[in-house]
Amino acid sequence: MSDLTTLLEVGGPVTAIAGGAAYARAKHPAAYWSTVGLPLSTVRLLGSYGSVMEACGLTVEPSRWRALAVRATTRREVRPVPPRRGLIRPNATGLRVRLRLAPGQEPQDVAASAERLRHAWGVHAVYVTEVKPGVVELRLVGFDVLRKVRMPRKTGGGFLKVPVALREDATAYVRDYRTIPHQLTLGATLSGKSMFLRHLVTGLAPQPVALVGIDCKRGVELAPFAARLSGLATDPEQAAELLPVLVRLMEDRYDLIKARQGIARGTPDEEITSDIWGLPEAERPVPVVLFVDEVAELFLVATRKDEERRDEMVTQLIRLAQLGRAAGIYLEVCGQRFGAELGKGATMLRAQLTGRVCHRVNDEASAKMALGDIAPEAVGAACSIAPERPGLAVAGDTSGGWSRIRTPYLSLGEAAAICRANAHLVPDVRALDPFRPAVPAGPVDRPVTLVKPLPATE
Repeated sequence: MSDLTTLLEVGGPVTAIAGGAAYARAKHPAAYWSTVGLPLSTVRLLGSYGSVMEACGLTVEPSRWRALAVRATTRREVRPVPPRRGLIRPNATGLRVRLRLAPGQEPQDVAASAERLRHAWGVHAVYVTEVKPGVVELRLVGFDVLRKVRMPRKTGGGFLKVPVALREDATAYVRDYRTIPHQLTLGATLSGKSMFLRHLVTGLAPQPVALVGIDCKRGVELAPFAARLSGLATDPEQAAELLPVLVRLMEDRYDLIKARQGIARGTPDEEITSDIWGLPEAERPVPVVLFVDEVAELFLVATRKDEERRDEMVTQLIRLAQLGRAAGIYLEVCGQRFGAELGKGATMLRAQLTGRVCHRVNDEASAKMALGDIAPEAVGAACSIAPERPGLAVAGDTSGGWSRIRTPYLSLGEAAAICRANAHLVPDVRALDPFRPAVPAGPVDRPVTLVKPLPATE
C-alpha cells in the first residue's frame, strides 16, 4: 500500500507536468519555448557544441603554435578546433549566437549544415546570416512562428517602409519602397493577397504619401479606404483616364529635376540630383504609391476599341514602372495570374517589377510567373502552400534571395478605421483631384438587400 501511495505521490505530479508541457507545446508554443524549450536547447548547445561541429565537418586543424602549446602543457592528443562561439542571446522565439569562422571556412559551409544543427540542438529551424567577413550569426528558431503570427516589437519601419508580414526566421518582412520601388503580388482567391494589400495601405496611411488605387472589381477591395486615397479608379474606363494623369505627373517631376540640374556653375555637387530625393525639402513633391488590384482586368479586351485602350494603359504602366522611381512614383501590382498570355506588354511590365510575393496559387505555372525568373528553387515552396494557412507566401526579389512570410490578420473594418483616422493626411496633389473618391458619411444602418420586396396577397 505504501508503495502505491509513493507511486501516486511521485508519478502523479510528473505525469501532470509532462501532460501540461505536451499541451503547451501543441497549443501555446511560445509559452512552451520560454519555459521548457529555451533551457533545454541552451543546455544541448553548450554541452555538445564541439562534438556537433566536428560531426558536421566544421572543425579545422589547430595552428602549429596551438598544437605545440597543447602538447607541451597537457600532452593530450591535438584535436580539430570548432569555430569560436560568442555569447548566447535568447529571445522570445529562439536563440542567437555568433561564430567566428576558422581560417579556410566560409559562411556556406555553416549554412550547408543548418539542418544537422537543427536536429542536434532540438529546435524548429536554424538560419545562417553573414555579419561581416569571418563572422556569421546562427538564428535558432524554437517553434513554427508562422503558425500564429505575432509581429516583433522592433520591426524596422520608417518613411516608405511598411512592416507587412513575419518571416520564417522570426524577423519582420519590411516593404521598403526606396529599395524595391515596384512589386508584383500574386495569389489565388482566399490566399491572403487582400490581407497583404490591407497592411500596405494601413502602413502607408499615417505617412505623407499620396495613395492611388486601381480596383477593377468595382472598388470592393480599395473603396473602404477611400478616406485616405488621393485617387481611385473602379473600372478599366476610369483607369484609362487615371494612368495618363500619373504619366503627366511623372513628366512634370522630371522637368522639376532637370530645372534643378540646370542651375549655376557654382552649385555644390551635393545639390545636383537625378531624383526627387536630392531636391530641397521645400521643393520635393510628395511620393505616390499606385495600387493595382486584379491587373489582369486591364489586359482583358472584348472589341477592337477595347484593344486600343488596353495597349495605351499597358504602355503607360510600363512607363511608370521604368521611370517612376526617380519621380517618386511606386507601383504595387496585384493579381491572381500574370504572364505572357495576358497580351502584349505583360512580360515587359513584369520584368520591371523588382519585388515578388507569391501566395497560394492554383497551378505551378502561376508560381513560375512570379518566382521562376528570379529564384527557381522558390517555385516549389510556393506550390506547397496549404489552403489552411491563408496569408502564407513566398517573398523574393531580383537578387535571388527568398523566404517564407505570413501576414497577420487585419479585418477590413479595422483597416478602414485606420484610413479614416488619417484622412487629414491626404496630400494636395491637384492633378488627382478629379479622381478623389467620395467618402460615405457613415456606415449603413440597415442591411442592403438585392431582392425586391413583393406586396403580400391574400
